[in-house]
Amino acid sequence: MTTHSIRRTPAVGQTAELSRTVGDNDIALFTEISGDRNPLHYDEAAAKASRFGEIVVQGGVTSAILNAVVAEELPGPGTVFLSVNWSFKAPVRPGDTITGRVEVTSAREDKPITELKTTVTRGDGTVVLDGTAVCYTMDIDTGAGE
Repeated sequence: MTTHSIRRTPAVGQTAELSRTVGDNDIALFTEISGDRNPLHYDEAAAKASRFGEIVVQGGVTSAILNAVVAEELPGPGTVFLSVNWSFKAPVRPGDTITGRVEVTSAREDKPITELKTTVTRGDGTVVLDGTAVCYTMDIDTGAGE
């Protein structure tokens, strides 16, 4: 059965968010995918001697929650990033719960392009990433087909 997803233009001010707890396994999985073997992610002594004071997860793990928010929630399925402008403000450590949040700041009527304010916040309220993103949302067919 095939399901057709029809794109809807998001409304300015509309928001969505998702949360997840980051684990040690996220560091290992991201390393396998990216090749990022920075000692700050693995070496307790190196991390302790750094300004972070302990192991931190890769920035790609932190920002990945925003991929999930735009693909699953807002604008939704069929959405890809065209550009991002993100500043990493504070570290995320294994065991932290992070929440990715997007807010629509503009949405074109003539093209499926949406501009978003983006943030990732740790469970203690600290903003660890903030910035903006521009997304493109296409109509997609999902399912196994007939």
